[in-house]
Amino acid sequence: MRDHDSPVPERRTRGRRRFDDDEPRFIKRGWRAGPQPADSDPLPDAQPWSSWDDAIRGPQPYPAWLVTELAAKDTELGVLKTGKEADVHLVRRAVPDTDRSCLLAAKRYRAADHRLFHRDAGYLEGRRVRRSREMRAMTRRSAFGRQMIAGQWAAAEFAVLGRLWEIGARYGTIAVPYPVQLRGTELMLEFLGDGDEGRAAPRLAQLRPAEADLRDLWGQLVEALVVLARAGHAHGDLSPYNLLVHEGRLVLIDLPQVVDLVTNPQGPDYLARDVRVVATWFVARGLPAEQAEPLALTEHLLREAGLR
Repeated sequence: MRDHDSPVPERRTRGRRRFDDDEPRFIKRGWRAGPQPADSDPLPDAQPWSSWDDAIRGPQPYPAWLVTELAAKDTELGVLKTGKEADVHLVRRAVPDTDRSCLLAAKRYRAADHRLFHRDAGYLEGRRVRRSREMRAMTRRSAFGRQMIAGQWAAAEFAVLGRLWEIGARYGTIAVPYPVQLRGTELMLEFLGDGDEGRAAPRLAQLRPAEADLRDLWGQLVEALVVLARAGHAHGDLSPYNLLVHEGRLVLIDLPQVVDLVTNPQGPDYLARDVRVVATWFVARGLPAEQAEPLALTEHLLREAGLR
């Protein structure tokens, strides 16, 4: 484990650059639109009632597409993404014998018996729990402590998404998936993609935008980073692999490690790395380097955050 006071390291890998939770295939198994063979229909016991009733719910007003009826049932349709720290499953929430349904992405953080959060120490600086027993368990990485960390990451992502959703709904300058609900270490989110095919929206890394689209996406990204900075945050792990493009809109995802720029002493370093990684990708795709100068943008964002 590295010294917490050391600079944030660059990731070095052989071949194609890999990012945490990077998995290029989306539906890993399971579901396609249209009729399914009879032997693939889930058994009644495999369709639990909606967990909406006993979950921490997302910000109001609830989106019109969201099914909130307690008579709804949740059906597992397959795996959208696998990662070191969490898996994302596709879930259909529907009210039986009606046309009320929606698709959700259920992000489930790893249980205590898995290796998880290998880089959590630096990100968790500035986050504390009140009870010393829990803090000691997290520090020792005991089974209980690892479960506590998983819960912290899920709760942190849910809270940040809720705040950013409200900001984006009000000002339209940042897009994130709507955080539907939180139950323990499971976070349910708005599914972004083709609802008929069950295909997730592409990540930015998968695309080769035309020149005009590239400039537009860069402008959207800068606006989003400014909003984050004004809210006192850095994404902390920003890359083309955790930015979706849905209907021409750039959407930030994977925010459990969001960094507090004020309370985390490494916050400015994480922000600088975020900017450097995404600027490098945009310049490599043809954006003029002077439009994506990392040092200038980082200083601008730090001023927006009140740290300069």
